Formats: sequence, structure tokens, C-alpha cells
Amino acid sequence: MSDKIPVTALSTDRETVCGFSVWCRNGPFFPGEGQIKCDGVLRERIIMKIERTKVTEQIVSYLKEQIQTGTWKVGEKIPSEHQLMEELGVSRASIRAAIGQLVGNGVLESRHGKGTYLLTDRPEGEEGNITAADCRDVEKVLEFRRILEPEGCFLAAKRGDGSLSEDLEKIFQTMKECGEEERDRFVEADLAFHERIARASGNLLLEKTLHKVFEETLKNHRQMNKLFGSSSGLYHHGRILESLREGRGEEAEERMREHLQSALDKLQEKPER
Repeated sequence: MSDKIPVTALSTDRETVCGFSVWCRNGPFFPGEGQIKCDGVLRERIIMKIERTKVTEQIVSYLKEQIQTGTWKVGEKIPSEHQLMEELGVSRASIRAAIGQLVGNGVLESRHGKGTYLLTDRPEGEEGNITAADCRDVEKVLEFRRILEPEGCFLAAKRGDGSLSEDLEKIFQTMKECGEEERDRFVEADLAFHERIARASGNLLLEKTLHKVFEETLKNHRQMNKLFGSSSGLYHHGRILESLREGRGEEAEERMREHLQSALDKLQEKPER
């Protein structure tokens, strides 16, 4: 167990700050560490540094969101520093720090006298992640699910234990109890039904992938429920549950495929407005 060492004064940035007590672990105190129990120059400097860092992180998140949602297109010029300052209500220094991070990562490019341009819609560190931008096309999402979930359903029938049927029964009952005014609750139960099957498949990759996809497409699923209603979902979920309860893997697989194909068909038949 490490001891806490009291420090009553230290020198930083060529200034001596006295009259306060700082506790840190195993050795000298450095700016940004420890718990400061005082008011004074050092305390203010550390707090300002932390707050400025948080602001920059928030701006970076905002910039990434504009990229991932397609608001900013690859090859196009992004809003100027002044425009971003006005929009976000932050300083030019914070804007420049955030842009600098994405320039350094190769996401943005600053061209002297011309502005900053978007080079890629894949921010650094997210090349292998599923993003909101990836899930904008609902039809593609349903195709993706149709490829994966039927096989997952087959595996769940073979590998799942008694708790699978019990859990799915409870979720299905929740879906049946939802009225027209409880669309959000219905959709959440609907997706929970599919996630429970994925978990029972014993394939962690499938489970994690579907969870992320559902996380990114919750709004789209709510819109689909509003357009098409709940009756078809109840019909297909009931049939899938029946097959899983009896352990009929091939039948469960086929019924899951029919369910997702039905959703795809309805989506493709829906006239554009």
C-alpha cells in the first residue's frame, strides 16, 4: 500500500506557490496530479487545463459526428474556424486544437489560404468499428442481419439452455402487451429478443456485432415500426420462439430468415414520399 506524502510548497513555471497542502502518492507532485485543498495560482492553472482539454474533446466528438453522419462530404471544405466558433460558442484556440488532432490523424487537411478539407469519412481509430454512417441505409442493415441472424438462430437452438425459452417468452409477452402508443417499448423488446438469441448462439462476435448495429439503428427501427406496425413482428417472433422452444434448429433458422426477408420486402415495397 502506497503512502501519501504531504507537500506544502513547490515551484512550477518559475513561480513559487505556497500556503497550501497537496497530497500525492509515492514521490513529488506534478501539475495535474493529486488532490489540491486550496485556492491559488496552481489550482486555477490545473482546472483551466482540464476544462480546456474537455472542451477540445467535445469539439473533436462534434467534428467526428459531422463526418460519420455524412453532413460533411469527403473532398469538400468544412466550415471555417469562425463559423465553428459561432456555432459551438467556443474559442478559436479550442477549434484549432480540435482540428489539429484530425489533421494529424489524416482525416482533415488544412490548405493554406483555402481552408480545411475532409480527406476521409473514417476518423482515426474507427476503421474497424461500426458507425452511425455505416447504418444509414436501413435496407443494407436488414440484408446484413439476414446474412447473420438465421445461422445464429440455428446455433441458439443447439446451444441454448432452458433459460433461453424462458427469457424469450418474457420478452415476447412484453411485445404482445404493448399498445399502439408504446412503440418505443415494443421496438426495445423486439431488439432484446434478437440480442438474446445472439447471446445464446455462443458466438461473442455475433452478439457484439448485433448489439452495436442495434445501438446505431434504434431510431430507424422505431420509424419502421411506425410505418409497418407490430402485427407482422409478433407473428414472426411467435414462430421463431416456437421453433427454439422445441429445439428445432433448422426450422428456427428458416423462420428467422423469413422474418428478416419479410421486413426487407416491406421496406422495398414502401412507396417513396
